[in-house]
Amino acid sequence: MLRARIIIAWILLALPLLLQAATLENIRLWSENGRTRVVLDLSESSEHTIFTMRGPDRLVVDLKNARLGEALRKMPAGTGLIKGIRTGVRANGQLRVVLDLNQAVRSRSFTAGPNDQYGDRLVVDLYREGSPHPVKRASEEYVRGRDIVIVIDPGHGGRDPGAVGRGKTREKDVALAVSRKLAKRINREPGMRAILARNADIMVKHRQRMEIARRNKADLFISIHADAVDDRRAKGASVYALSLKGASDEAARRLAQRENAFSRVGDVTLGDKDVVLASVLLDLSQNAALGASLEAGASIIRELARMGPVHRRKVQQAGFLVLKSPDVPSILVEMAYISNPSEEKKLRNPAHQGRLADAIFAGIRNHFHANPPPATQLALNLRKNPSGQVRHVIASGDTLSEIAARYAVSMSAIRAANNMSGNQVRIGQTLRIPVFAGT
Repeated sequence: MLRARIIIAWILLALPLLLQAATLENIRLWSENGRTRVVLDLSESSEHTIFTMRGPDRLVVDLKNARLGEALRKMPAGTGLIKGIRTGVRANGQLRVVLDLNQAVRSRSFTAGPNDQYGDRLVVDLYREGSPHPVKRASEEYVRGRDIVIVIDPGHGGRDPGAVGRGKTREKDVALAVSRKLAKRINREPGMRAILARNADIMVKHRQRMEIARRNKADLFISIHADAVDDRRAKGASVYALSLKGASDEAARRLAQRENAFSRVGDVTLGDKDVVLASVLLDLSQNAALGASLEAGASIIRELARMGPVHRRKVQQAGFLVLKSPDVPSILVEMAYISNPSEEKKLRNPAHQGRLADAIFAGIRNHFHANPPPATQLALNLRKNPSGQVRHVIASGDTLSEIAARYAVSMSAIRAANNMSGNQVRIGQTLRIPVFAGT
């Protein structure tokens, strides 16, 4: 009797989890230009982990609290870098998807929310190990040796002061000051060029700022702001990328206006495409840009965290209008809380403004050294000298396995590049990351 009660109690406890389980409904894959894309169609979003294994080469995706749909009893045939696909349920209830590979790969993944055609998706892009895996803009012009273009957007301006601190510090002023310092640092870096969306106390409409980035074929758009809330104790920096809801809303708007001359994805005009093809083009471009935005944002928030406390250690997502470009990776940096008297005082300090610019620049530089856009001078230089390309400074909480996953290289490759005998790292230690190992 007691045993029956225990079983019933276990079922009652497990039932909500079973009802909430995501279903892996389909796996779609295709290959082009040396890249293989895998899309896992899910009934709802699911937490996941991704890692690679050697001997033989495999990429493993573990989906938390998920199950296999009836339609997937037979796996799709392999293509490109994928030899075959297997699935299984682990002892902890996770659904494991194993991609058997033809060779060692580097991977990049991002999630995408529902659209008119598909539901929640987990997208994994695979690249031959040793090849860079930047997002290629739809408008990419392969001019060998071109500069990486970064558009810096000082928030507010003109008749819009933004937030105002208790000491009368205006957000528009500190945003412009830090943006100018950041632009100078970027322009001093060989192979990089900065463009300011405004370089004076003028009002620039949000969509104009976004179009400045698209018109200049920017590799990154970064909007600089200072936060404000009623609680004067709130402090620290935050970094935002576009939310999936914001991306979906913008896609719907552009599809509705696709016959307008301005409705383009890079150099591809949407007006002569049917709604399904236009939707696919927008979806692919937006998802790729969002994935790059999250990576760039994560690199910047790590550097800001070295300066002092941050409000959030992870990139947040919101529907800010200036972040809605479908083909330019875009992030927004809230440098500090101007509503906090202590942080307001720092924001007015030119030396502190310089430190903020240094931290943001370091994050930008680290991101592009790990993901150099094709045919840029940086990409050409790194291929000539792969041993000197990326250096990672250990921060609190870093582990060797997480660093390897972040740069899509093996732990053994990092150990070999740094003459390490084990996996222990220490705060402040600098590691060389061999992201082009094997070329």
